[in-house]
Formats: sequence, C-alpha cells, structure tokens
Amino acid sequence: MDNIKSYVQEHKERFIDELKELLKIPSVSADSAYSQDVINTAEAVKESLEKAGCDTVEICETPGYPIVYAEKTIDPNLPTVLVYGHYDVQPADPVDLWKSPPFEPVVKATEIHPEGAIFARGACDDKGQMYMHVKAMEYMVKNNVLPCNVKFMIEGEEEVGSPSLGWFVERNQKKLKNDVILISDTGMISNTQPSITTGLRGLSYVEVEVTGPNRDLHSGLYGGAVANPLNILAKMIAQLHDDNNHITIPGFYDKVEELSREERDEMAKAPFSLEDYKNALDIDDVYGEATYSTNERNSIRPTLDVNGMWGGYTGEGAKTVIASKAYAKISMRLVPDQDWEEITELFTKHFESIAPKGVKVKVTPHHGGQAYVTPIDSIGYRAAASAYNESFGIKPIPVRSGGSIPIVALFEKELKSKTVMMGFGLDSDAIHSPNEHFGIFNYLKGIETIPLFYKYFTEMSK
Repeated sequence: MDNIKSYVQEHKERFIDELKELLKIPSVSADSAYSQDVINTAEAVKESLEKAGCDTVEICETPGYPIVYAEKTIDPNLPTVLVYGHYDVQPADPVDLWKSPPFEPVVKATEIHPEGAIFARGACDDKGQMYMHVKAMEYMVKNNVLPCNVKFMIEGEEEVGSPSLGWFVERNQKKLKNDVILISDTGMISNTQPSITTGLRGLSYVEVEVTGPNRDLHSGLYGGAVANPLNILAKMIAQLHDDNNHITIPGFYDKVEELSREERDEMAKAPFSLEDYKNALDIDDVYGEATYSTNERNSIRPTLDVNGMWGGYTGEGAKTVIASKAYAKISMRLVPDQDWEEITELFTKHFESIAPKGVKVKVTPHHGGQAYVTPIDSIGYRAAASAYNESFGIKPIPVRSGGSIPIVALFEKELKSKTVMMGFGLDSDAIHSPNEHFGIFNYLKGIETIPLFYKYFTEMSK
C-alpha cells in the first residue's frame, strides 16, 4: 500500500474526468422521464467495475431498476468485503438555483475546498463516493495488493427508498455472503478531522391529501362558507409540534432511546462551532426541540418535517380560488427502537383524528426504514479507524448521523453482517440541494484511504 498516494496523484486527472462522465448521466430514479438514463448509468458502472479488475460483473434485473453486482475472489479462506453504493441521484429541482447546470459537472474552488470541488447532482451523494471504491479496487488489482475478497452491490433506487433491494437481498443471500459491509454514503466532520458514522436515523415518509369541495371554488362567492383545504392543511401541520417543538403524535416517543448524560457528553466532544453553522446557512439562530443541542437534535432525536406543500393556483398573476385539494409530503426521521411502520400508523391515525368536519383526509405511505447503530469495538470499525488514522494522521471520531440509509438495518437482518460507514463528504456539500458538490481532496483522499481499510480488516481478521 506504500505507493497508493503516488498512484492517486499520477492518475488524478483521469479519476476526475471519469467521475465527470458518470455525473453527466441524469440518473434520477424518482422521475420516470429519466428511466433510460438510470439504466444507462447501470451500464456505465458495470463497465467501470470490469475495467477495475473484477472477475465477475453483471447487471441483475429486479422489479425496479437493476442492481450492478461484481466480485473478485482471490482466496475463499480470506475475508470478504461487500461494498454497497447507489448510482441513482435526487431530482435537480429547483434548477434555477443552480449556478451551473446540474448535469454538466464543473470544478470550482470554494472557501472550504480551495483545491476545487466537482459541482453536479450526485457528485457527493453517491456517485462520487461510490466511484472512490471502484478506483480503490483498480489500484489494488493493478498493483497486486488486494488482500482479501471483494464484492460490489450498486443499486439504482436508493433515492426512492430502495424498494427492490430487499427483494434482491432475500433471493441472493449466498451470492452476497460477506464478513463486513462497507458503505461510503455519509460524511465526516472536516478535512482535518475525520469521523466514522456509527448511527443512522430511521425514516417514515408519507404524503397527505386533504379534500374539501368537489371542485375549485370562487373565493369571493364561497370564501368563509366552506372549508379551505389549504388553510386546513396548514393548521393540521401546525398542530404536529407543540411550543417546545416536541412532536404531538400520541405514542411517538414511547420507544425513543434516551442516551445517558455520559453518552451525550462524549458526543459533545466532536468539534462544532454554532456560529460557523449559522453563518454557513445564513440564519440568525437555530431552531428545534427544547433542552437538546443542535448536534443532538439532528442525530439522536426524532423529527418531523414538511418536505413539500402544494395546492390551488401557484402560477403567474392571480386566480382567486378555494382549491378542492391540498397536499403535503412529510418525513419523520426516527431513532433506534422506533419501528417505521408503527410510526407511520401512529401518524396516520393522529392526522386523520385532527381533521375538522368539512374535509376528507388521505395518508399515503411512501417508504421507510429502521434506525441503525454499529458497535465501535467491531473489527470493521477498528479497521476503518486505523485506515483514517494512517491516511489523515489523526484518529477519527465516532459520530451519529441524522441521515437515513434504511438498507443498513436490512443488511444486518438478512445477511447477518455489520456495516462500516466510511464517508468522505462534508455537511457543506449541499447534497439533495442545488449546487451539490464533492471536494477533489475528499474524492482522492477516499481512494487513498479505502485500500488501507482492506489491509487492516484482513490483518485483524486473522
């Protein structure tokens, strides 16, 4: 592994150009208009894994978008690492807020990334981080330093809840058998202080529909006489939190894991500047559940947020109507022991109960997943910590993330494997937002660090 740094520098421009080509394909899984692009991206990932030196590479059909599977076995008696990633991306909306076209990747310097960052949808989430593993594999195979067996499972539906992944995993347990699962779809504290994500929140995602009159009505002739679904929906959503920003759904907190003061104090040791946080978001103050810090609110506490709300007339000019229907999309981030299906039921029952007469309410569950916590005394975690320590020259800090990767809990249930989350993105990378980007330093550092994980995991597994 001694020449990994020189190899990365020698092939730096090629690595960047290859990622740019992948980012040009608009693999938006949520929008059927891009279905062929999603399929084309799967083909591109397959080709890249073949070139990286995998012995077996195939596109596996599912009820939805295909999964790219690859493997290289050097000795059945050695450990096997299963790499998971996804090649689909979020929609680029709102496109007008992008400073450069979302699927025309460009490299620009920023205050946080003076050496440059690749701006494009999917740059960090997850094409850039997934492709680090492909290039790390290339290095290990070409330099004959691959210390163990490797399998890849790269899916195309993560951004829509991975509806086909469970189907695939259940039917391919022997094929996917492994000793540890490695994922890079998370972040780290900073480019000088790496961290390893040890916890993920679960997710319940629903869409609500409030229906009033059987057609849009003239707001002058009917205003004040019939229930306005938009007004009602706004009132109902406002009732979902109390004055302390505590979620009001009965039973919502019954199974919430309460961390000890000691655990909370350990979490607080992670470097964090509230002023820098506010400045980066251009906000005057933070907001959230009373008695918890900002980092606790976005990691160890459950939340409920409106992700979109619409209805009525939103075009240019004026149209004075009372809309027949109003809609909202709502996500709930969950913590360990909260079951997402149970929470979805609790939400549905409560939301229907607070609807006034004069409207009808429909709740449609979309997708969800369980929270996950990985132990820091496992071989996988210790190998990752050693890899970061060697690559960055500083010991990584274990942190819990506010994000959700629902399939991690699925992997443990079906494959009986622990997952290690080696993320290289930063909070400032604007994933799911306009102007998403991924630092060149982070991309190349990931390629440099991942082979070290294989080295240490193999050594520690003996």
